[in-house]
Amino acid sequence: MYGADTDETYSGAGFGAPIRRGARPAIVVVDLTNGFTRDEYPTGADLTDVVGATATLVERAKAAGVPVVYTTIAYTLAEARGDVLPWLDKAAGMRSLVEGSAEAAVDDRLPFGEQDHLVTKKGASAFFGTSLAAMLVAAGCDTVLVCGATTSGCVRATAVDAVQSGFPVLVPRECVGDRASGPHDAALFDIHAKYGDVIDLDDALNYLTNPEPVSTR
Repeated sequence: MYGADTDETYSGAGFGAPIRRGARPAIVVVDLTNGFTRDEYPTGADLTDVVGATATLVERAKAAGVPVVYTTIAYTLAEARGDVLPWLDKAAGMRSLVEGSAEAAVDDRLPFGEQDHLVTKKGASAFFGTSLAAMLVAAGCDTVLVCGATTSGCVRATAVDAVQSGFPVLVPRECVGDRASGPHDAALFDIHAKYGDVIDLDDALNYLTNPEPVSTR
């Protein structure tokens, strides 16, 4: 992406090695809610293709018995209108993501139902201040596939916290999106170099069907 010099620098520093895939993956669908997937909302963009690819992955996961966890960012009215959360000063457009609002609801083009796990968060990472790590450990999961929006924000933060929590990370490139291509591409480069493997959707689908452990050693 950035040229041979950058690739050589990162390779020489020991970055970019493939992860060790486990035998019990889970899918974490980060914030594919209307406020991010539909461009009529101030925080959103048209992520139709990302939603479609993620729906395909989730359907395969459910058929294979792989756990799926969705997340949403949602604030109480007091949080949205107040000065408690510094992030809402920096990203004021997200003040519209109020609990119970259309913006905070999971996009209805995804196969999300009452039986699915939904984690409500206040920050970027799906792990920060939530029960996600404990939920994955309890389910015996050893690898996390991260989908969602935005690539440079909540997806990247979730990938970082996932690997810091002991979970190898896979990011299917077709299943993540952002408001602009520059931040999206930079985040995928950074994730692949330091925190997980950015893979194609077909690779992810095949892995869910046959999640054999793969060691890099």
